[in-house]
Amino acid sequence: MNSRLVPTLLLSLAIAAPAVAAAAPAPKVSIDSFAQLKTPLPYPYNEKASEKAVGAAVAQARAQALKEHKLLLIDLGGNWCGDCRVLAGTIELPELKRFVDDHYVLVTVDVGRFDKNLQVPAAYGIHKRLEGVPSLLVVDPRSNKLLDEGHVSALADARHMTPQALADWLAQWTS
Repeated sequence: MNSRLVPTLLLSLAIAAPAVAAAAPAPKVSIDSFAQLKTPLPYPYNEKASEKAVGAAVAQARAQALKEHKLLLIDLGGNWCGDCRVLAGTIELPELKRFVDDHYVLVTVDVGRFDKNLQVPAAYGIHKRLEGVPSLLVVDPRSNKLLDEGHVSALADARHMTPQALADWLAQWTS
């Protein structure tokens, strides 16, 4: 091969190769156990929001995420769910709240007992019953594509994880 072509070829390959962004490091959380969370745990879901209001809230959050160059984080759950409330309480820890605010625009969606606002996950290709809650949809607001496909229910057993594991999970999608 012509030695003058090698740098050009390497540059072409580098430009054509998809960029692989490293995830932002997760913050070190200040607690070791969920028993250390401030109580009462939050009730993060608006149970009275209409389907139209939920759709508007998701659209507004996506627009904000797009404008701020952040990811959209859609938290599907219910106030009856202990794991959902543990997740919400953990996200309220100052160090994790800062991290989430820096990387995501968060919107919570009440899915009742898996019978409300299911148009939201359906918009991202999830037409079967959710495998549990909380279910988190990590969405690229530019393409409106789900980034955590196959992992949306990973935190449905949140209270059996550690606070740091929740922070690590949230961090893995960021760059």
